[in-house]
Amino acid sequence: MRLSTTQLATIATLMRDTARQEILPRFRNLTDGAVRMKTGPLDLVTEADEAAEVIITAGLRREFPGCVVVGEEAASDNPALLKDLTGADLAFVVDPVDGTANFASGLALFGVMVAAISHGEVIAAAIHDPLGDDTALALRGEGAWIETPNGRRTDLRVAAPAPVSVMAGNVAWRFLPEPQRTLVCSNLPKLGGCWDYRCSAHEYRMIAAGHCHFLFFNRLYPWDHAPGWLLHREAGGYATKFDGTPYDPTTIEGGMICAPDRESWFAIRETLLG
Repeated sequence: MRLSTTQLATIATLMRDTARQEILPRFRNLTDGAVRMKTGPLDLVTEADEAAEVIITAGLRREFPGCVVVGEEAASDNPALLKDLTGADLAFVVDPVDGTANFASGLALFGVMVAAISHGEVIAAAIHDPLGDDTALALRGEGAWIETPNGRRTDLRVAAPAPVSVMAGNVAWRFLPEPQRTLVCSNLPKLGGCWDYRCSAHEYRMIAAGHCHFLFFNRLYPWDHAPGWLLHREAGGYATKFDGTPYDPTTIEGGMICAPDRESWFAIRETLLG
């Protein structure tokens, strides 16, 4: 199955309208009790997450009758929903507020993410920046770009390959098991630079636009990575799991490295994982 640019634009409009209605009015304006901890201090949910997911889910079901929708908050309450992604003719994964810890603390680094999946393959992606009011979009086999509300498009392209010693990027090491965690952290000084913005939406937008060289993740929930993986791929990047097998949006294990090309991927993997 394929989606058209018109259908992708409809999804982007739904995300933008929802952000304006449910997310932005609550930014730096959350009331007492509007933030709850799920599994830990960096795994939060707010009223904005829940309200936005309800509206985006309803909008996708209205525009694409019969589709499967798996939202982060719904799957948090019922993990069995992840099984619905396998084999579906058309499914969507939704992260209503990616970077919730940032959003809840008033840090202007969060986004809205949606990916379309057909029979286990990511076919379309949208990552909306509510504050910048533009959306990074990708269609499988048709490229990646950023589009503003007035229709202005800017094509996305990953950075050129470079030696590991000058490559900079994001390393999300906090979910790594030992001894990998200690190994990766001890190797970070070999890189040109690294950070963790606690927001995969902006990290994927950065790498797809060529503003950093690599991303390194361990936990692969589809709402966090399916949109960005396609955006990066369509911008010319190379990404696979730690063991070199292809990314699969229906599994959450195995880690992933995104790089400008295959050779850079191997260089980053060797540097961080040996």
